[in-house]
Formats: sequence, structure tokens, C-alpha cells
Amino acid sequence: MTTMEDSKKAPGSMMRPERSWIQRLIVDRPEMMIIAALVLIVGLFVAMRPDAFLSAINIRNMAVEAAMMMFLAVGMTYVIITAGIDLSVGAVLVLSGVCSVLVMRTIGVEQPLAPWAGLFVALGCGTLWGWVNGFFVARTKLSPLIVTLATMGIALGIARLLSGGVDITGVPRSVVNGIGIGRVLGIPVIFLLSMAFAVLAAIVLHRTRFGLHTFAIGSNVQAAERAGINVTRHLIVVYAFSGFCAGLAGYLTLSRFASTTIAGHSMDNLKAITAVVLGGASLFGGVGTLFGTSVGVLIPVVLASGLVIIGLPSFWQEVAVGVVLLAAVLLDKWRRNSRVR
Repeated sequence: MTTMEDSKKAPGSMMRPERSWIQRLIVDRPEMMIIAALVLIVGLFVAMRPDAFLSAINIRNMAVEAAMMMFLAVGMTYVIITAGIDLSVGAVLVLSGVCSVLVMRTIGVEQPLAPWAGLFVALGCGTLWGWVNGFFVARTKLSPLIVTLATMGIALGIARLLSGGVDITGVPRSVVNGIGIGRVLGIPVIFLLSMAFAVLAAIVLHRTRFGLHTFAIGSNVQAAERAGINVTRHLIVVYAFSGFCAGLAGYLTLSRFASTTIAGHSMDNLKAITAVVLGGASLFGGVGTLFGTSVGVLIPVVLASGLVIIGLPSFWQEVAVGVVLLAAVLLDKWRRNSRVR
């Protein structure tokens, strides 16, 4: 007869070693650690240049920059939770913006229909491109990394062909004044739109069957299929949503700069991935929150702003993003190992 003493010694009944409070914080509440890191970075830049970093214009610029990145990061959160990746978001943003402004110029920038037509084209272009990504990922079982790397180059190439390789102006003043430089109670309209969009996306992700299926696919795709989830269709929708977010960001970029910005988004995909992983999502899928993503978005933005303010050359921003992304991936791997132990 098995005694209680024997059962305690049995390998299958051995308790896992208790994690330290730091491990519990990083694994179970990663967004709290990122908030602490954000406070530390802000404190460092404030100590170095308090007059410039805390100026109203710099805070407003950081809010707008974070808002623009938030749209891309929302779509990326869904994709990464399914254990996928989308490297094409920056290029899709550019292509959507180019197509949008060309349509608005064709209609006539003073025509009342132009802003709405431009928005429809930007969203349609982004969604269609995301659908193509999802089709190849879900139907052909190709690696999301390879698929979206290829479509990134295609999208950017088409954008340059359509624009002749130069930025195009011709955005209606109503779009620029109402969205790009518009404010409500002193708060940029783009920032308010991004917060509303993030809240809505969070409700869908955490409170609906669609969100539940997204987590299920990322956790175990075979188990999700056995549970009756149409994995192929769901993945196509998720990638289409990521494209939709990129298209929306492309239109808002037009409103902000009153022109396309073809050469200004080469690092957007890495920034979005960094924000999502810093916020607690796992590159292996099945884990992530949009609250964490919204906090993670601020790290690259604050770093970029702070480095400019203290006088470092602009190329150091790319170095900083790369270092932070590497740190985020290592942190994700450590969190994953801690969950397994």
C-alpha cells in the first residue's frame, strides 16, 4: 500500500520550486515591470534635459508618435498571439497612404467626397494586403516570417512605382486640420482615436469568442482544430485585421504630414513587434494583452525622443530599437522558461 510519505516522494507529485517575487512579477505581470522601466527611462532623460523633455510640445509629439505606433501594435498583438508575425505593416502603411492620396487627388482635394474616398481606399488596401498575407500563411502553411518579408518588399516596391519614388502631397485641408493637427481639450485627436481603437480591440480580444479563438490557436493549433475552430479562416481574418490597422495608420499619417512619407517607416515593423513583446506577449503565441502593448509602445517612442533631445545622431534611434527588441526577445524566452518550470 502506498503511504503518504511515498506519495510525497513520487516524482509526479513533487511541487515546483517557489518562484521569487521578481520572477512572479516578470512572468505574471510583465506590464508592471515595463511601467517601472518606462519610469526609469523618463527619469533619466528628465534629469539630463528637464526643460526640453518635459516641454508641452515634446509631450504632445510623443503622444502622437505613440498613437501612430499603437494602431500598428494593435494588429501586431493579434498576429503574435496566434504565434505569427507580420513584417509588412510599415510597407502596407506606406502603400495604403500612396493609394489614398492618389485617389483624393484624382477626385479633387476640395471635393467633400475626397476624404471619405481616401479613407475607404486606405482601409481597403491595407485589409486586402493583410488578407493576402493571411491566405498564404493559413492556406499554404508557409512561415509567416517569409510570407510577410516577401510582401513587405512587394508593397514597398508598388508604392514607389505608383509615386515615382517621391512623396506626394494633396491631402485635403479638412483631414489635416480635423485629424492631423486637431485637438480636443488640448489633446491630439490622433491620440484620442488610438486610445478608443485600443479599448475596442481589447474588448474584442479579451471578451469575445473571436478573442478566445485567437488565444486558443496560439496556444495549441491542433487542439484548436479539434475543438472545432476554423483555424484557416481565423488566421486570414487576423492578418486582414493587421492590414486594416496598417491602412488606418497610413491614412492618419497623411493627415499628420499632409503628404506621404515613403522613406519614414523602415523601422515601424520592428517597433511594433518590440512594443508587443515588451508588453508581455510571447513570440511563441497564446499570451498577450493590449494593455501591455499600450505600455510597451511608449518605450521606443520615449527612447527615440530622448536620444534626439540629448543631441545624439538620429541613427542611434535604430540602434536603440534593435537593442530593445533583442532584450524583449530574451525576456520573452526567459518568461517562457519560467512558466514551464
